[in-house]
Amino acid sequence: MEIIIISAAAFLVAILTFFSGFGLGTILTPVFMIFFPVDLAIALTGIVHFFNNIFKLVLVGKNADKQVLLRFGIPAVVGAFVGALLLLHIPDSHPLFTYQINGNTFEVYPVKFIISVLLIIFASMDLIPYFGKLQFGRDKLALGGVLSGFFGGLSGNQGALRSAFLIRAGLSKESFVATAVVVSTFVDFTRLSVYATRFTKAGLTENLKVVIPATLAGILGAFIGNRLLKKVTLKFIQTLVAVMLIIISLALGAGLI
Repeated sequence: MEIIIISAAAFLVAILTFFSGFGLGTILTPVFMIFFPVDLAIALTGIVHFFNNIFKLVLVGKNADKQVLLRFGIPAVVGAFVGALLLLHIPDSHPLFTYQINGNTFEVYPVKFIISVLLIIFASMDLIPYFGKLQFGRDKLALGGVLSGFFGGLSGNQGALRSAFLIRAGLSKESFVATAVVVSTFVDFTRLSVYATRFTKAGLTENLKVVIPATLAGILGAFIGNRLLKKVTLKFIQTLVAVMLIIISLALGAGLI
């Protein structure tokens, strides 16, 4: 059942990512978290996200701005490395806190709580008008690269911050999209290299039957999104997905999933 649910989510979200402003990792991470431990869920999502980005590189990568890649992409790689290392070393053997409801005990672990807070923040950026207008100048590209890369390595979510910094870099629409894809791919490669130190222990090989269909579904969704929906803007869908993400995040932070 998890194969069907995760693959369907990858397919649909890969389409949405072309016109809704959401990244594949932002939505797919909590879906994986329903079935897998947090660190493994982030790693598995990273694999699907990475190959999805490789496919998008083939489609639009040639339009990336090289100067922005140097000023933003290199700091993003450094930030991703630090964030990924932090994820692997956050102590998660004991609950952060526990509580009871109707005789049922719920345990909230540090990693899940941190990730839930991050997901709520990123989802809120698409619901609160202030964050929609949040933009930064070219002189802040290095800072933006470090921040977006760090949160990409820590939680798998970097799209909102990345867009906020790149949108004022003086790029054309095509160059903006392509540059974002290249930076995202750099960050994915970096964090996956760090996560690989735990892949064997975490059980990656045992879950290839889930990763492969999800990756193929994501690639198919990206292809359809690029061909049919890249000029479509559906604010209602973007808002709906953000609300659902916040609900999932609250459940994650409360120890319900």
